[in-house]
Amino acid sequence: MLSEEAKERLRASLDKVHAWPSVYMFKFVLEPDPERLDAVLALFPAESEITRKYSTGGKYVSITVREVMVSADEVIARYDRASTISGVITL
Repeated sequence: MLSEEAKERLRASLDKVHAWPSVYMFKFVLEPDPERLDAVLALFPAESEITRKYSTGGKYVSITVREVMVSADEVIARYDRASTISGVITL
């Protein structure tokens, strides 16, 4: 989970470059374990645009999700939920 200080920095950065509501792109990297992958995908509604790309050796998968977000706080909340999934790297 992000510290309050990190959340404030992220919120300021997001508000500087986005006019809400805005399409936001989330990126995650993880080993393609089915349970972990399902947990990441469960963070997003079915109508989100989700792209998967496997590494050359298949050891990792990157997940890119585009979704309309209404505020920086909503983005931060999603990252907080993702941080509870072990082995997931957020970009």
